[in-house]
Amino acid sequence: MNLLLIGNGGREHALAWKMAQSPLCTQLFIAPGNPGTSQFGTNVDININNPDALAAFLLRENIEMMVVGPEAPLAAGLIDKMQALPELRHIAFIGPTLDGARLEWSKDFAKAFMQRHHIPTAAYQTFTAERYEEALQFLRTLNPPYVLKADGLAAGKGVIITSDFETAANELKDMLIGRRFGEASARVVIEEYLDGIELSVFVLTDGKNYVLLPEAKDYKRIGEGDTGPNTGGMGSVSPVPFADSVFMNKVEEKIIKPTVEGLAAEGIPYVGFIFFGLMNVAGNPYVIEYNVRMGDPETEVVMPRLKSDLVEMMLKAAHGGLNNYRVEILPDAASCVMIVSGGYPGNYNTGFPITGLENIKKCNLFHAGTRLKDDTLVTAGGRVIAVSALGSSLPQALEIAYSNAEKIQFQGKYFRRDIGKDLLNP
Repeated sequence: MNLLLIGNGGREHALAWKMAQSPLCTQLFIAPGNPGTSQFGTNVDININNPDALAAFLLRENIEMMVVGPEAPLAAGLIDKMQALPELRHIAFIGPTLDGARLEWSKDFAKAFMQRHHIPTAAYQTFTAERYEEALQFLRTLNPPYVLKADGLAAGKGVIITSDFETAANELKDMLIGRRFGEASARVVIEEYLDGIELSVFVLTDGKNYVLLPEAKDYKRIGEGDTGPNTGGMGSVSPVPFADSVFMNKVEEKIIKPTVEGLAAEGIPYVGFIFFGLMNVAGNPYVIEYNVRMGDPETEVVMPRLKSDLVEMMLKAAHGGLNNYRVEILPDAASCVMIVSGGYPGNYNTGFPITGLENIKKCNLFHAGTRLKDDTLVTAGGRVIAVSALGSSLPQALEIAYSNAEKIQFQGKYFRRDIGKDLLNP
């Protein structure tokens, strides 16, 4: 099969790495890809916002499956546009339509969906700028910490959590009145704070059936000890020690099954990945958020632990054949340490040469923000390279990842040194 993967980050590099291993993969194209993905396929410069250009490429290269990595194209209705073209009906598309993608691009829709289907989540209300005073009054009824979420997509940075009421009130005004996140914060969800420990759970669904992938825990804050502002993700580990069979049975029965059944009941077709951002509250799972794609940097630990053929699995999902599919998962532990540019997630500079890659051993490097400049690999984003390692235990996986992260050098380099440590010494 000829395959097309949409995206250019660390998630897409990890997906490309896994997809290229499949015996079903004849040729893999990545649009636009990055210097890392070019090791496993052909990077192509296609304007995915131009349906005609994308359709022409799909037909010209005899593409049989298109996989969408990031959320933005899904929220823009890319799958809908492609499925509307009769000449592309033979192609398997992995990713939800616009209706399904609303689980991620509208926090308000997701919360209402969870209420309709009795899926455990934090109590909430949604407000617009016109209801700012009412929002302020609602905020006063809550106990700190206060949780504010931009309704739309904000690149993983649209969530504010603070224990100070004045700070929360100012942030609320900045989001609603000042449109801090643009249209994404035209509506703001205010919800009660759930006190627990987070984890990420992933499924691939054909709209009726699903398969469970390895769970993971990611680390969003820039600073060690989970301090400082949120980022796109500073690292991840898998498996998660507290996600035992008892807990995961609750996740499936209370959250995953009602979600998949709820989508079907509402007539929302869904073929693709669902990411459940969960909070473990005294042994019970609550949904913090849905994502309609794999997470980043969680994909960088999920894919290395996945023994099954990813392409085969996605093909079965596209054709409604997941009911009898059994996923094979490696018993190894995986860790990911994200190396970022100095100043991230605030202002940072790019274009710095990256050195030391030739010294890397026993791990995968998944490129998140790199580019080639005159044959020299340089930084091109806030998150630069994900160092991902497997080990027989989590301590061993972390040791390998950290020893290799030390070898990579560029100006302003920074990474957290406590990824996974909370799980080792809870």
